[in-house]
Amino acid sequence: MRKAFVAVWLVASTVILSFFALFIALFGDRQETIHRLARLWARMYLAVAGIEVRVEGLERVMSPPYVFMCNHQSALDIYALLARLPVSFKWIAKRQLFAIPVFGWAIRKAGYISIDRENAREALKAIEEASRRIREGANIIIFPEGTRSADGGLLPFKKGGFTLALRAMVPIVPLGIYGSSRLQPKGGSLPRKKGVIYIEIGDPMALEGMDRSQKTRVMDDVRASIEALMARGVKAQAEVEGRVAGRRDRI
Repeated sequence: MRKAFVAVWLVASTVILSFFALFIALFGDRQETIHRLARLWARMYLAVAGIEVRVEGLERVMSPPYVFMCNHQSALDIYALLARLPVSFKWIAKRQLFAIPVFGWAIRKAGYISIDRENAREALKAIEEASRRIREGANIIIFPEGTRSADGGLLPFKKGGFTLALRAMVPIVPLGIYGSSRLQPKGGSLPRKKGVIYIEIGDPMALEGMDRSQKTRVMDDVRASIEALMARGVKAQAEVEGRVAGRRDRI
């Protein structure tokens, strides 16, 4: 019954708020307003699904623009980042999402960037567009794995996001997300249980003085940082579960 309610709420809220976003867009460039609407949508969905998001390291995000790079465990990652990352940002999303009636139109009006991963020329255009947006002050979020992990582990990174970061020459902020794959594994359309998602924000990594020949080094550094942040999430979850178990034992 709970899953059915969550599913109905998700579909209804997505359609209603997407139409509202399109209505707002009729009055000019309202990307920031539409992004705030998306943030509200994500927060409400997580609340309805019974999912809490805990974030550590917010004080590290002080001087945007940034390219945020995050591991990808679950579809829930998108809601968690929208709900709790305290800066406005743009997604680079696969082209197929923009073809969805109403929803796709709304995310285009929000200024999110479409990328066709199967077309190298179109992907390069998307990178150029994202680079231009960053130079104008926008933050961008990228999942460098390119897809969700089936087991929660970190997959190999794709190079496109690092090409973008080195063209834009703004700091990369690594993000480690943990717990979402247990709540909604890859392939699941809805959360299978309530729980907590942990987001750890790392220190910004400056790219000044680097060029594209150092892309592999940057990729390795970001990967190592995300792995360390994910480990912090594992530790945080274990501590919380330990405290809960201790309270149960005392009862």
